[in-house]
Amino acid sequence: MLEGCVGWPAAAAQRYRDAGLWEGLTVAEMVARTARRQPGKAAVIHGGRVITYEDLVAQSRRLALGLLRMGLKPLDRAVVQLPNIPEFVTTYLALNWIGVIPVMALRAHRHAELRHFIRASGASAYFIADTVGGFDYRPMAREMAAEFEVLRHVIVAGEPAPGQSALAAHFAGAADDAALRAVRPDAGEVSTMLLSGGTTSLSKLIPRTHNDYVLNARLCAQAADFDADTVFMAVLPLGHNYNLASPGLLGAFYAGGTVVIGTSTDTADIFRTIERERVTVIAAVVPLISNWLNSDVPRRFDLSSLRVVQNGGARLAPELRLRLRQEFGCTPQEDYGTAEGLINMVRLGDPDELLLESSGRPVSDLDEIKVVDDAGCEVADGVPGELLVRGPYTINGYYNAPEKNAEAFTADGFYRMGDIVRKRGRYVYTEGRRKDLINRGGEKISCDEIENLIFGLPQVSQASLVAMADPVFGEKACACVVLKPGMRLAFDELIAHLRAQRIASFKLPERLEILPAFPVSPVGKILKRELRELVAARIAAEAPRLA
Repeated sequence: MLEGCVGWPAAAAQRYRDAGLWEGLTVAEMVARTARRQPGKAAVIHGGRVITYEDLVAQSRRLALGLLRMGLKPLDRAVVQLPNIPEFVTTYLALNWIGVIPVMALRAHRHAELRHFIRASGASAYFIADTVGGFDYRPMAREMAAEFEVLRHVIVAGEPAPGQSALAAHFAGAADDAALRAVRPDAGEVSTMLLSGGTTSLSKLIPRTHNDYVLNARLCAQAADFDADTVFMAVLPLGHNYNLASPGLLGAFYAGGTVVIGTSTDTADIFRTIERERVTVIAAVVPLISNWLNSDVPRRFDLSSLRVVQNGGARLAPELRLRLRQEFGCTPQEDYGTAEGLINMVRLGDPDELLLESSGRPVSDLDEIKVVDDAGCEVADGVPGELLVRGPYTINGYYNAPEKNAEAFTADGFYRMGDIVRKRGRYVYTEGRRKDLINRGGEKISCDEIENLIFGLPQVSQASLVAMADPVFGEKACACVVLKPGMRLAFDELIAHLRAQRIASFKLPERLEILPAFPVSPVGKILKRELRELVAARIAAEAPRLA
């Protein structure tokens, strides 16, 4: 396995093989297996473009050969920051064919995050689109290439800038099967590097092997009842574990279904596509679902094909799950887990008590879960505590992060999820985060990261980022600050300072509270719970004026 990664103990690995969980297939081979079974079936639909399974495999192999000829080689890392376009799928599979490890950046990431990803992974290639949503990625890529000598290739889906190359130029005339066989990765090698939720200052890299990631897709597809008739719609970023393999894109490919890549997150566009393509399943998050239910737009379209609306990233309230069933005539499916591994899903045939209230149960019988108190002792069912897991698709360590691994994993190999849950049998009920993280509609904001940036303002004496409730996103960030004597700080000034750090826009605070002092514990620790209560009280006091 790639140096810097931690594999499964030998006995556990053998148990997973003996149980038939690890199939010895690479991610790309899994897709090719489906293509042999149904070559002419539509694999990907995007706008008016249809790509069959046969064509998808052929295109990805041609690109793989071209990338080999360009100079990429097995175990190289490549940051992939492509939007939801067919080229994302082709590039991802091409890299998997030749054992180059994609690092899955998101469209919203900017200079600070990309700098960290390249430095942490040692990436030699960077895949981007030219422009998306008015942002031109090419100047940012030029800065990264100038800063990092190891970054030798910038490949652009679209029009490249000087010193960059067009993705379309790297498709070989025909795939050389012998050349590709020569670099075929072992199924136990790293397939993909996902990003952690960022409970520390910046995301950690999560190394997922071919064996465990194919299994992740397979088990989630089975829990979602995916089959060859499934038409799965992706409107969220394909680089997220949720939309990539839980069950997402790869789950649909495992089952032989069709993936419809949404062209936007506009409600009318989404439901027009559902009607036109006869979509059966769509993966969503709380803000999207809330918007759909509070809009009359979906009701203008034929939703008779829509069977399931999945929700991930943050818990969907029971009343919204019930409304999905009543108003859209489909089943809500909660999908709760982590890019590090464990996925819990409500089953579509579960009774209402579980379907509407729980966060699901593990997708594998060999997922070992337990709930522990602050002392690490397992608690009884129904008692809240931190969720721990180990299993056949949960990592045993982050990439090149021994100090973080010592914090995140127990001595006997359980991963600390950082979530407070109650467990009833195998079903879990989420209650919040143990660590200091704000969950803005599924996007995780590290309080440490933003607080450190706020301290760059000369006026600031103390800074604390806390969550405030929001009916659409679940949580938003509020910056609480104590200023130095005689200083002032306006909200616009705070935002301008943070934007200058070139961070993702979802991390920006959406409220500023200036306080004379912070509430602290006897040992001087800031009492964030009291800060959250103070912010909530002030928002409540403003409500009559805002009404």
